[in-house]
Amino acid sequence: MTREFSAGGIVFKKQKTKNVFWLVCQHSQHKGWVFPKGLIGDNIKGEKSEETAVREVKEETGVEGQIIIKLGNPATYWYVWKGDKRFKTVYYFLMEYVSGDIKDHDHEMSAVSWIPTEEVEKRLSYKSDKNAFKEALKIFNSLRP
Repeated sequence: MTREFSAGGIVFKKQKTKNVFWLVCQHSQHKGWVFPKGLIGDNIKGEKSEETAVREVKEETGVEGQIIIKLGNPATYWYVWKGDKRFKTVYYFLMEYVSGDIKDHDHEMSAVSWIPTEEVEKRLSYKSDKNAFKEALKIFNSLRP
């Protein structure tokens, strides 16, 4: 069994109409709708989880996000890759959109979308992401005036 540690972002964008949209993406391989994330330090030795989250959001979605806060409960799940059973822990960060265009996403994602709050849970494919979103939304709502 292999253990993996990843970091990613749950990114929101406020519109002038006061509507809030959330960044979700469809993975090119497994086709699931997820939040952007990647392995901590896979390309940059000594990279911190915060740095990984910001980098992966930018690479996978074309969007630059600014970290607001780290979610308290990491997402965990099992999966199999090339016959190896893996246990993955994902540290998510609530982020606010800063700049960028979702058309600039990389090959790892076949689609990237901004969707309204009420549709996020329906769109996400995995329970771990749905649970992370619930926590992020609770924090987001507590920060609003």
